[in-house]
Amino acid sequence: MNNFTYRNPVELVFGKGTIAELRRLVPQGDKVLFAYGGGSIKKNGVYDQVRAALEGRDVLEFAGIEPNPRYETCMKAVDLCRREGVGFLLAVGGGSVLDAVKFIAAAVPFQGEPWDILAKHAKVEAALPLGSVLTLPATGSEMNGNSVISRDETREKLAFYSPLVYPKFSILDPETTFTLPPRQTANGVVDAFAHTMEQYMTYPADAPLQDRMAEAILSTLIEIGPKLLEHPHDYQLRANMMWTATMALNGLIGLGVPQDWATHGIGHELTALYGMDHGQTLAVVMPAVWRFKFADKKAKLAQYAKRVWGVAGTEEEKAKAAIEKTEEFFRLLGVKTRLAEYGAENAVEQVPPRLAQRGVVLGERRDIGPDQVREILRLCAA
Repeated sequence: MNNFTYRNPVELVFGKGTIAELRRLVPQGDKVLFAYGGGSIKKNGVYDQVRAALEGRDVLEFAGIEPNPRYETCMKAVDLCRREGVGFLLAVGGGSVLDAVKFIAAAVPFQGEPWDILAKHAKVEAALPLGSVLTLPATGSEMNGNSVISRDETREKLAFYSPLVYPKFSILDPETTFTLPPRQTANGVVDAFAHTMEQYMTYPADAPLQDRMAEAILSTLIEIGPKLLEHPHDYQLRANMMWTATMALNGLIGLGVPQDWATHGIGHELTALYGMDHGQTLAVVMPAVWRFKFADKKAKLAQYAKRVWGVAGTEEEKAKAAIEKTEEFFRLLGVKTRLAEYGAENAVEQVPPRLAQRGVVLGERRDIGPDQVREILRLCAA
């Protein structure tokens, strides 16, 4: 196991009726920016609960944050915060809203061009405090310092991390997810599954606890994913999905172990170019990454096949079955696994030059460059 340092400052408030806790959690005296997405929170009662909890506070609203949050939209909020002297940010929605608010928090006090935070990895020296009310479990953004932002002008989707943009608190009420459409529910399961795999499906690192924690997350998602689609108003299923997605990317299972993230790096390009849902890109790319890096990942693939799917056989047989079982699971959720099914076959030639231009190298061994990405995309083209 490798050396590590772990700190997670997020106060997590979990359970039904917990939105009322905003009265305690949002600091008194600060002007608050209440940010959300397309308005679904006004249909499921979340908006009214938030406004009631913030009664008497100085609150500005900022609506319209997209499913893949746009830099251009975020900058409108940045300008508003600077102009109005906002002192606290409240994200109400899924991972996209949280990602946008994290970027806004970093961009408001940033000296210079805020895009440099994403494009040039400029260090975040200060950030506005923020909190969240989660309504779509998937990204784990409620308990980490990660953010991913898209820019229309350059057709890029880029990420940044800063310890300064961890939420001060996150409220997780599973009842807020009852009205999620099947597509978003399925994408959320795939997203949490892929987050787990990016930290697990590498090579043995003598970290049995982290491995078994990851395998527990994977087994839980496999167990509850199809049930969620059949019983969307089952509180226990929704509660377990919400907590499982948080555990997939709050840092615990990645401590002291190698991490991959090639699937996410390639997937972001597919979203930027073709508008594919984030979860859809992961379901397409991840099995292809495993096939391309089969020799390097064979030991962990076989371990996963045995422990999670109960597959027997030789190491080779188990490793191959692991990939097949995973693709079958994604398709059971209704998520396709080929570029051709999304009309994105041109990605084979379009994505590698974009990565080459930015000097991107991916994978746990940093050995996946543009040429290797082209081969990976060929494996999932049709």
